[in-house]
Amino acid sequence: MKLSSESATIRLADKAKALKQRGVDLIDLTAGQPHFDTPSKVKESAKKALDSGFTSYTQSSGIPELITALRNKLKNESGIDVQESQILVTVGAKEAVFDSVFCTVNPMDEVLIPDPYWNTYGECVKLAGGVPISVPISYDEENGFRLDIEKMRESVSKRTKMIMLNSPHNPTGMVLQRGELESIAEICKENDLLIVSDEIYEKIVFDDSRHYSIGSFDGMSERTVTINGFSKAYAMTGWRLGYAAGPKEVIDKMKVLHQHTVTHPASFAQKAAVVALNESEGEIEQMRQEYQNLRDFFFMMLQKRADLFSSTKPEGTFYAFPKIKIDGMSSQQMADVLLDKAHILCVPGASFGNYGEPFLRFVFANNMATLEKVDRRIEKLALSVVQ
Repeated sequence: MKLSSESATIRLADKAKALKQRGVDLIDLTAGQPHFDTPSKVKESAKKALDSGFTSYTQSSGIPELITALRNKLKNESGIDVQESQILVTVGAKEAVFDSVFCTVNPMDEVLIPDPYWNTYGECVKLAGGVPISVPISYDEENGFRLDIEKMRESVSKRTKMIMLNSPHNPTGMVLQRGELESIAEICKENDLLIVSDEIYEKIVFDDSRHYSIGSFDGMSERTVTINGFSKAYAMTGWRLGYAAGPKEVIDKMKVLHQHTVTHPASFAQKAAVVALNESEGEIEQMRQEYQNLRDFFFMMLQKRADLFSSTKPEGTFYAFPKIKIDGMSSQQMADVLLDKAHILCVPGASFGNYGEPFLRFVFANNMATLEKVDRRIEKLALSVVQ
């Protein structure tokens, strides 16, 4: 098997660590993770599991109490009613994405992906022998980022097998509206397509935005694999816990692949996930409110730098994805300028598919003091760059 390109976000994170080790006062805005610690009651539950000796193999698909908690969550919050046999607990949401693609996509099958996109989506499709097809996400200052539904409809061919969705969306911060999702659902039903819906940022939405699970729409439960996890909303990135729910025939295939690759997620982490689902609502809302405050500050900062960037308020996630306004400057060039002159590390938009130019991705999940320092550095940079 020919391996595809490396993960740009992981490569940049490694570069940041190397620079810091050399003593550079670097502000790293690349790592897509919360700046919060895992809620204390979640950590305590893991410690309790360890102390009680819950350190052996578990059921491959997930411990029963976690599967039950996930079924309740999906039904009560997402509107998705599945049996426990239709749920698989994975080693992070990334494994769930990988498994869902490998168990459904055959060589030369086409997969439609709204673009820009998290590069793992396209790489998974390629590794499975499929062909990722970009569907452009448009941008303007009045409407922000919006998916081109008509272009998606036009992109369907005889080889199209699947649509991959991510809402709230990395890297743009877009949240798909109900009407947009209904149109996508119709495309799927008309053309007998599968949906893989990555909803890892579902709880990080702002203002009047609302997250909808397309798997809850009429006629979509039998053709949608819903993917989620604990990394973002619960500040549990290092715990590596995700899950998938969908049609039994797809989940059953995913379980086999899961058994032969990872066996099951860590036993004590699964115990902690039950507490996260059932007892962390207050902490999640506190984090969401703080993300919104940070979003507002970061957007205000970008607005002040209209000579460098064009931007709109992210509707969800903790990413800002401003457009570079300097003529002829690529995202990689601008990222290099920010790194060399301001010691700010961000991700070039070119890392996110075919329509990532000319944008940059910043992670604003950070403390306010750090973002204020970013503001001062970019203001100083602007004076030199514009002049």
